[in-house]
Amino acid sequence: MSYEEVIQYLYNATPVFEHIGAAAYKPGLQTTETLDAHYGHPHQHYKTIHVAGTNGKGSVSHSLASILQEAGLRVGLYTSPHLVDFRERIRVNGECIPEQYVIDFVEDFIVWNNADQNSDVLHPSFFELTTALAFKYFADAHVDVAVIEVGLGGRLDCTNIISPELCIITNIALDHTQFLGSTLAEIASEKAGIIKPRVPVVIGETTPETRPVFEQKALQEQAPIIFAEEYPMPSPLPDFELKGNYQERNLRTILCAASQLSRLLQLDGNIASALSHVCENTGLMGRWQTLRRQPLVICDTGHNPAAWQYLAPQIASQPCRQLRIVFGMVDDKDIDTVLAMLPKHACYYFTQASTHRAIPAEHVAELARRHQLNGDTYPSVAEAYQAAFADAHHDDFIFIGGSSYVVADLLSSNAFASQE
Repeated sequence: MSYEEVIQYLYNATPVFEHIGAAAYKPGLQTTETLDAHYGHPHQHYKTIHVAGTNGKGSVSHSLASILQEAGLRVGLYTSPHLVDFRERIRVNGECIPEQYVIDFVEDFIVWNNADQNSDVLHPSFFELTTALAFKYFADAHVDVAVIEVGLGGRLDCTNIISPELCIITNIALDHTQFLGSTLAEIASEKAGIIKPRVPVVIGETTPETRPVFEQKALQEQAPIIFAEEYPMPSPLPDFELKGNYQERNLRTILCAASQLSRLLQLDGNIASALSHVCENTGLMGRWQTLRRQPLVICDTGHNPAAWQYLAPQIASQPCRQLRIVFGMVDDKDIDTVLAMLPKHACYYFTQASTHRAIPAEHVAELARRHQLNGDTYPSVAEAYQAAFADAHHDDFIFIGGSSYVVADLLSSNAFASQE
């Protein structure tokens, strides 16, 4: 099989949450445990750090990986979703997993899973099989430590078979409520499921609803609990490469977690340097990422109200002649609440990402008009961006976002690459 054929197998032979949503969600660990046993429990061959939360877990995971790398460790990093290439999900010291390794793993899985002696054929989800691939690759690559980002929730997420050195829960907001619960306390309970016996846990942000949930679970597991909100921030603050306003809270979580890791792993590295080189060290994209200066073009993967409460005012306050926003969302998000936050003085280019879960551009525009947001519709992100760029003066500001998949389509498109 070629690499392209293997990726098509992963997308077509396994249910993919990013493509079809709820139908791909498989709560429970039985399939993951079977895969883990088959591959020899690879995650037991290196230390792990487990990161859950509604927002910020990708930024926190990449930043901690950067800190660990600059401390001289060989670091695995498992995150999702990817933006341009599947291999972004699985990295060692910032380098993506080799194509040939992905090919060999999938081919071996197909042979084993269809073998005559294997009477119980597995039907793993995309994320279950990808997690098994990541864990095995990190073992074969001889990493010292791996930062593992939860896919969805925590308690029943297939990453929750690891025995980490440190658990981190960034924050709790109303997202994926059809799977995790309709209240902050219910969602917190699902994410608190990653807390392990006697393993320290850092809680990034709390509310009156969520803090008791975390405290009760930590007490039950005899796990030391550290609240980042109580962590004393240094002065002056280190230069953090990630510039979104929402990163201010992530930074406190990162520094608090780093202090715990310094003690647990006896780290000796330059945290300030690591924080100023997160993208270079780890390959992170899509977090208030500047793509062009004239006109200013920025994209961000923020995709729910909790993220947009920071994004919307930051976008609106950016000095420019004219604000232009390329915008689309997917169907399991609270689009009305996000639209209510968006600046009304912007020119909008409503679009849809190339996923079955995308809300059609015409419907996005219809909902937007109810919030006094006006603009034209475009059938693809590339066409929406090209229109915005064609309309823009060199002093304008073009923002692209609303969904990870909108940003992914932009970064993958020739529309942006052709202007460089």
